[in-house]
Amino acid sequence: MAQGILEEVLMNTALVEDLAEVAKDEALLQGVVMRTRETPNSSELVTYAPLTLFPTSVPKAVFLQALAVQTHYNTLVDRISQDSDFLKEALASTIEVDDFTARLFRIYQQILKEGRSQSIVLGLNRSDYMLDQRDDGTSSLKQIEINTIAASFGGLSSRTPDVHRHVLKVAGRFEESQRILDNNPAAGLAQGIAKAWELYGSERAVVVFLVEENQQNIFDHRYVEKELWKRNIRSIRRRFDDVSRTGSLDQDKRLFIDGLEVAVVYFRNGYMPQNYTTEKSWDVRLMMERSQAVKCPDISTHLAGTKKVQQVLARPGVLEKFFPDQPQAVELIRATFAGLYTLDMGPEGDKTVAMALAEPDRFVLKPQREGGGNNIYGSEICQVLEAVKDSTERTAYILMDKIHPAPVHNYLLRRDAPLKMSTCLSELGVFGAYVRRGEDMVMNECVGHLLRTKSSEHSDGGVAAGVAVLDNPLLI
Repeated sequence: MAQGILEEVLMNTALVEDLAEVAKDEALLQGVVMRTRETPNSSELVTYAPLTLFPTSVPKAVFLQALAVQTHYNTLVDRISQDSDFLKEALASTIEVDDFTARLFRIYQQILKEGRSQSIVLGLNRSDYMLDQRDDGTSSLKQIEINTIAASFGGLSSRTPDVHRHVLKVAGRFEESQRILDNNPAAGLAQGIAKAWELYGSERAVVVFLVEENQQNIFDHRYVEKELWKRNIRSIRRRFDDVSRTGSLDQDKRLFIDGLEVAVVYFRNGYMPQNYTTEKSWDVRLMMERSQAVKCPDISTHLAGTKKVQQVLARPGVLEKFFPDQPQAVELIRATFAGLYTLDMGPEGDKTVAMALAEPDRFVLKPQREGGGNNIYGSEICQVLEAVKDSTERTAYILMDKIHPAPVHNYLLRRDAPLKMSTCLSELGVFGAYVRRGEDMVMNECVGHLLRTKSSEHSDGGVAAGVAVLDNPLLI
């Protein structure tokens, strides 16, 4: 956090109130907006997306480390997605007890049996980190998770730098305002989609954003769509139900929706069990996976992002399997790993259970779920594990060391929330985009970053879940 700024304004309530209004208006001016929770499918009512009043200080070396490792994470996810033996072995225990992962895995097995219809692979992911506070006061970068499906806020985070620059200028902090980096994940994500569309090879074909029923965060998508339209690439938005009604495959397995040939399906939905409201939703997912359309992600890349895969990767020797001739890549990736522990049945899993029950505050219990708000902390870990410790149900989870970022102070600006100082924790996300055709990686880039900050009273949850707010790193 820009602590120096705060120290000067702490005693000046009037200045804080003025800056809060400036920040809200600037967010609206810059298009850092969301639809309201009450009217998520209507553009009649929009509000500023929740954000911090001031940017948060982030050590430059750690920030650059997160950017530098991203292309290696892109490569790792892609190589995992191509290794069916690894995925089968890694997920064997999980699919026995976790129905959602099992449903995804059955689609994966069917695609393996039939053979992939498309050799073009598009990955748009986001690797999330916290800065673990060491005893000597320095921070180390530790990965929380990697999101391989529907990695959000690439659009809005492209617009937030100008908001905080303006706030700092109004506060008289011109030098700090110059240290907020340009950031445009929307352009980078769109570049990946555009490259996949181009390789697909049909100028008439469209990009489909597969979206949720409730569209509160639609403007985050729209920035990526707008970048595609700049390239004269047509995009359409459809829900599972829409595709169920009007989608079909021709004899060559080309996907058509509303009579339009589809080059790319970009999943902004489909990452949680509740996204699949009927059996027809699962039929749609299978149809799209069987098609010639480029899927982002395809089913194997979706599975590569599961928590269980994250835990297996931390085992000795596993990263070396994916980077046999790249010890530096292994070193860079492994440096970001927090402690990860299996809950599989057997002595190793038993040891993990005992360790977690003895000191639950040291750990986070993580189910195979995306979207925020799913992780389990503190005494609740004991409640969950006591209930499943002797059952295979425990294998639906992994255990991870709890990361301890240094708390900072900031004001979190939310619609209808009082303006008050909060003790906050931040999470840094880094966006990656890659495109592979057959054996050839034709694009592999780090395309931007996202900083989210939340009150320390909340253990888990992102912006869409109503807990975290958008932020910017102020490099120190």
